[in-house]
Order: sequence, then C-alpha cells, then structure tokens
Amino acid sequence: MSTVTAPAPTQAKPVAKAHLSFPHLLRSEWIKFWTVRSTAWSLSIFFVVTVALIVLISLALKNAGVGDGPPGPVEDRVLGPYTVAAQLGQIALVVLAALAITGEYSTGMIRSSLTAAPRRTPVIWAKFLVLGGVFFVVALAANLLGAVLQQAFFSDDLKLDLGDPQIQRALFGTVLYTTTIALLSFALGALVRHSAAAIAIVLGALLVLPLLFQIPWKPLQEIQPFLPGVAGSNITQTDAQVEAGWDSFPPGVAHLTAWEGYAVLLAYLAVVLVGALVRIKKSDA
Repeated sequence: MSTVTAPAPTQAKPVAKAHLSFPHLLRSEWIKFWTVRSTAWSLSIFFVVTVALIVLISLALKNAGVGDGPPGPVEDRVLGPYTVAAQLGQIALVVLAALAITGEYSTGMIRSSLTAAPRRTPVIWAKFLVLGGVFFVVALAANLLGAVLQQAFFSDDLKLDLGDPQIQRALFGTVLYTTTIALLSFALGALVRHSAAAIAIVLGALLVLPLLFQIPWKPLQEIQPFLPGVAGSNITQTDAQVEAGWDSFPPGVAHLTAWEGYAVLLAYLAVVLVGALVRIKKSDA
C-alpha cells in the first residue's frame, strides 16, 4: 500500500509594503472633493452670485450715470462690481474650504487618509492643491463671464479697457484674492479642526476686524493696513485706486502697494498652513 506524501509547505513571501504616491493622493482627494454634495452647491452659488453681482452692480452704475465724467476715474470705478462680487461671493468658498477638512475630522474619515499616508503632511498638501486649483478655475471663469456680460450690455457707459495692464492685473488679482482667502479658510480648518470656529475666524477677520480697527486709536490704525482682508484686497484694485485709498488712513500709517498687500495675505496663509502641518504631524486625528 503506497503512501501519499504531502508537499512541503512553502514559505510565504513577504508582502511588499504598499506605497501611496502623491499623485494617488491627489486623485483620492479629487474624488472625495467631488463626491460631496456640498461641493457642487457651494461652487454653483459662488459662480452665480459673482456673475449676478457684476451684472447688477454694473446696471446700477449705468443708471446712476457713472459714465458721465473723466475717463480715468470711470475706469477705476468700473472695477467696483468685481470687488464687491469677490467680497460677497467668497463666503461660499470660505465655507466649502473649511468643510473640506473639518468634515473629515467630524466623521473620522481623516483617520483612513492618514493610515494610507503615514507621513500625514502629504494629505494636507494634496487637499490644498486640489482646492486651490478648483477655486482658481471657478473664480477665473466667473469673473471672465462677468466681464463679457458687462462689456456686452454696458460697454457704451462703462468702458473697461481689457487691454490695459492695470485693468488686467486688477481682474486677475480678484481671482487670486478670492482663491487665497478660501485657502486660508482651509488652513484654519486644518489647524482648529472645527467647522464653525474656522468659518467664524475667517469671516470675522474679513468683515468685523476692519470695522473695529477704524476706532480712532493710533495702535489700531497702524495695524489696520496689515489686516488680511484690507491688505489682500489691494491686489483687486489698480495702482490709482490703491493710492487713493491711502488717503483714508491717518498720517504716518504704512502704505502698501497692490503686490505688497497680497504678500501680507500670503504670509497669513503660510503661517496658518505651517501651524496646521505641524499639528497634524505631532498630534492624533
């Protein structure tokens, strides 16, 4: 009677440790961003509000006879609809940017992301790049459409010279300002990890602090030009508008140019973002 010899057990080969590359993280964050229902709603609200405000404020300026006067000041005032649209429309992006990171902390989904990327900081960078790219494109599209509609319906009264480098820089600066403010909201959300706190801090800095710092007390007045909203919004104006705004500050207060003001806003973003990166690296989710 023959015996059947069982094959010797083979030693299992060690499984190679999975490596999630940064492009994979980007793709993951892109998918997560667009699968949340609030994304489409918030971006749509921002787009519609921005375009509508540009058109409606242009109509109001036309009815007010803003075109009757010297050509220089008229060009500057015609940019007003874009500034107002950016200041109001950005609220939708501020909320969406904060929720993009705080929502994962509230649901616990962030733990899955950090498990897949143990180094942690690439998760923040991937979200940062996805949000920044989407916000920039949507803001650019909204302002371009607003400019097209403004010139189509109000070009006889509101002459906006799109060939003027100052006008081009101001319009492009409006897109930069809107995107940077939204990214600041994201960075604050990553730092404080609480939706209401992040949104309240950003909106408070943009809407409330400029009013408080108008109190006639010299230390407050000297700080006012360096507030994120005040400094950053310089990039949305022509040099003539920025210099005209200097008259609203008391003597001796620092005067920031358009790019200097935007650099101040970038500094706020950098400080908050570094704080968020340090916290996610050092503390548990």
